[in-house]
Amino acid sequence: MFRSRFLTCLSLVLLSLFSASACAAPAEDAAQALHLLDYVGADYPATIADGKVVDDAGYREQLESLAALQGTIAALPAKPEQAALEQGLTALLNAVNQKQDGAQVSRQARQLGAKLAVAYEVSQAPVITPDPARGAPLYAQYCSVCHGDAGAGDGPAGIGLTPPPSNLRDAVRLDRLSLYDIYNTLGLGLEGTEMPAFADQLDDRQRWDLATYIAGFSADSAAKQDKPYNLADLARQTPAEVSASEGPQAAASFRAQRAQPPQVQRGPAQLLDYTSATLDKSLAAYQAGDREQAYDLSVAAYLEGFELVESSLDNVDATVRKDTEKVLMAYRQSLQDGLPAAQAAQKLADAKVKLKESADLLGSDGLSTTLSFISGLLILLREGLEAILVLAAILAFLRNTGQQSAVRSVNIGWGLALLAGLGTWALAAYVIDVSGSQRELLEGATALFASVMVLWLGVWMHDRRHAAAWQDYIKSSLVGGGGRFGFAVLAFFSVYRELFEVILFYETLWLQAGPAGHNAVLAGGATALVLLVGLAWVILRGSAKLPLTLFFGINAALLCALSVVFAGHGVKALQEAGIFGTRPVPFFDFDWLGIHADAYSLGAQAIALLAIVVLYGRSRIAEKRRAAAA
Repeated sequence: MFRSRFLTCLSLVLLSLFSASACAAPAEDAAQALHLLDYVGADYPATIADGKVVDDAGYREQLESLAALQGTIAALPAKPEQAALEQGLTALLNAVNQKQDGAQVSRQARQLGAKLAVAYEVSQAPVITPDPARGAPLYAQYCSVCHGDAGAGDGPAGIGLTPPPSNLRDAVRLDRLSLYDIYNTLGLGLEGTEMPAFADQLDDRQRWDLATYIAGFSADSAAKQDKPYNLADLARQTPAEVSASEGPQAAASFRAQRAQPPQVQRGPAQLLDYTSATLDKSLAAYQAGDREQAYDLSVAAYLEGFELVESSLDNVDATVRKDTEKVLMAYRQSLQDGLPAAQAAQKLADAKVKLKESADLLGSDGLSTTLSFISGLLILLREGLEAILVLAAILAFLRNTGQQSAVRSVNIGWGLALLAGLGTWALAAYVIDVSGSQRELLEGATALFASVMVLWLGVWMHDRRHAAAWQDYIKSSLVGGGGRFGFAVLAFFSVYRELFEVILFYETLWLQAGPAGHNAVLAGGATALVLLVGLAWVILRGSAKLPLTLFFGINAALLCALSVVFAGHGVKALQEAGIFGTRPVPFFDFDWLGIHADAYSLGAQAIALLAIVVLYGRSRIAEKRRAAAA
C-alpha cells in the first residue's frame, strides 16, 4: 500500500489542486500538504548514506516534491503562520540539497508538519478509539491482494508492479510513519503508483481501524508496557520519535500500544462527537463543491454515530431523539437538494444544537446501571415483539386447523433465521466489515419483503375464515407443498430482520455500558426474553379457544396491520442508508407502528393499505359469487 517513492506527477497534481482554492476546502488542502511532508520524512532517509546519494531516482523525486510543495503552501489561505511555514520548507529543501543526514531531515519534515497541522487545524487523532479487530477483515478485503496476507508485499496482484507494493513489515520504515500518516494514505492514495485512494470506499472509522491493523505488522504485542500513551499521542507520534526521546524500550511499548489502542468504554459522548466531527467534514466537502462526498459523509455521520445511541436516548427522552433525527435528516436533505452552502451550514448548526442536547442527556461517562437494564430490556422487547406476533399467529393457525406437519416447516424457518443472524454477526465481526449503510439496506430490504409476505398471508387467511372455505382448502392439500414453504420463508425473514438489528444494538449497548453495566444489560435481555416467551404462550393458548372464523379474522387483521408497519420501517431504513432522500410532512410520528412524518414512508404505507383494500375487495366479490352460485 505504501510506496517508497513519489513520482514527480504526484507533486504536480497536488500543486494544481492546492492552488485552486475555490475548489477545495482549506483543511483538506492542508491535509494533502501534510501527507506529502510526512512521506518525504519517511522516504528521504533511504536515499542518502554518509552524505552521498544511494538512490538517485528517489532523491530526485524528493527534490521535485519539495519544490512543488513550496507553491502548495504558498497557495494555502493566508495566515500569520504561513511565512514561518514557507521559511521552514525552504530550510528543509536546503537540507535535502546539501544531502544532510536522513534522521535530521526526517525530524525537520515532521516538525514542519506539526506546525502546519496546528496552523491549519488539521485533526490528527481519531474521535473513536480504533479497533484492529475491525481492521483485519478490511485488510483482507482491500489490501492483501497486493501486500500479501502477512503484509510482506508479496500479494499475487503485486507481481510486476513498479514500484512494487511496500513491505508493511519493514519496521525501520514504519517507525518513521505515524498512525495518522497511514490513515491519511489510505484516504488519499499515492499518485503515480498502484496505491488507490479509499476515501470513497472506507469511512473515517474504517481507515483508522485499518491503520492500527497495519501498524501491528511491525509491533511486538508482548512488549513490556510500563508507560501508557493517550490516543492523541499514539496517532500523531512515530516510534522513531519516541525512541529518540525515551529510548528503545519505550518505542517498543509505543509500537504495541498504537497497534492495539486501549479500548476505553465507548460512551454516547464519543459516538456523538464522531457524528459532529464527520458532519463538519461533510460541510467542508459541500463548500468545496464535492456534493457526492458531502452526502456520503452525512450518511456515515448518522449511521456510525447517532444511530448507535438512538435506543439509549429513546429510553431517556424519545422526543429529543426524534427531533435530533429530524434535523440530521434535514441537513442531509439540504445537501441532496443542492441548497446554497450558507443554508446547509445553518441546517448543520441546528443539528449540532440537538446533538449537544442529546449528549447532555446521555452524559459522557457511559450508561448508568438502570439505563443499561432498561435499554437491554426494551431493545429485545421492541424488536422481538413483531417477530413473535407473526410466528405466534402462524403457529396458532396451523395448530388450530390440525396442520401439525406444517409446524415443523415454520420451526425450521425461524431456527435457520437464528443461525443466519449469528452467522451474519460473525461474518461482519471477523470476515468482512458491514458498514452502517449496508446494514440499513439489508434491514430495509427484508422489512419490505416481510411486508409483502405478511400481507399475502393475511389475505390468504381471510379467504379461508369460513368453515366451508377451510374444508375446501384442506381437500386441495395445498398446505402440504408450496404453503409450507411460504410459511417457512415468512418465519425466516420475520425473525432474521429483527435479530440482525438486535445484535447491532446489543453490541453497541455493550460498549456503552462498559464492564460495570454488562450484568445489567444481560439482566434486561433475559427479562425481555421471558416476557416474549410469555406473550407467545398467551397468544397460542388464547387463540385455541376462539371460534375458527373469529380466529382467522383476528389473525388476518393482525398480519395486514403488520404489513403496513413493516412498509414504514423498510422505507425509513432505506432513507437512513442514503438510498433516497426525505420529504417531511405535517403528520404525527408513531415508531412502534412504523408511522413517520415523511411523504415517502407514508406513501409506502398508503400503497400497502391500498393493496389490502384491493385484495380484500377482490375476496369479497369472489365470496358473493360463490354464495350466488350456491
